[in-house]
Amino acid sequence: MADEALFQFLHSEIIQYVNSAETGESENGRCVSKLENMGFRVGQGLIERFTKDTPRFKDELDVMKFICKDFWTSVFKKQIDNLRTNHQGIYVLQDNKFRLLTQLSAGKQYMEHAPKFLAFTCGLVRGALSNLGVKSIVTAEVSVMPACKFQVMIQKM
Repeated sequence: MADEALFQFLHSEIIQYVNSAETGESENGRCVSKLENMGFRVGQGLIERFTKDTPRFKDELDVMKFICKDFWTSVFKKQIDNLRTNHQGIYVLQDNKFRLLTQLSAGKQYMEHAPKFLAFTCGLVRGALSNLGVKSIVTAEVSVMPACKFQVMIQKM
């Protein structure tokens, strides 16, 4: 429980630090980009540790199942609530109570701040997939707080 609180505190401090360095409308995109890049590097490092004793994955679907079960559980202390795919390289990961959004109020006025709180996690997933040999684009959307959906589009090499 203590490590979860520390992670959430560190995450909010990183957002505040990056956001204070970048002020203004055009810098908001730069802030999200910096957070995503930080998450990418952390995701690369974490997946190396988590997969060092696991056998190779058969296909993309196995990789995504690993991300949704083992990786997500290690980072957020719960599995993804729903994984959907169109079997053409697009996966949707749904978390109905995303831990990094629970500190924000559920009001509509806070929806504009959600991208900052999701950028690090998008990078985290993209970095993990990158180290597993899967090139991807990860985006996130929030329709009702604290639920969110991460869309992973696999790019063929």
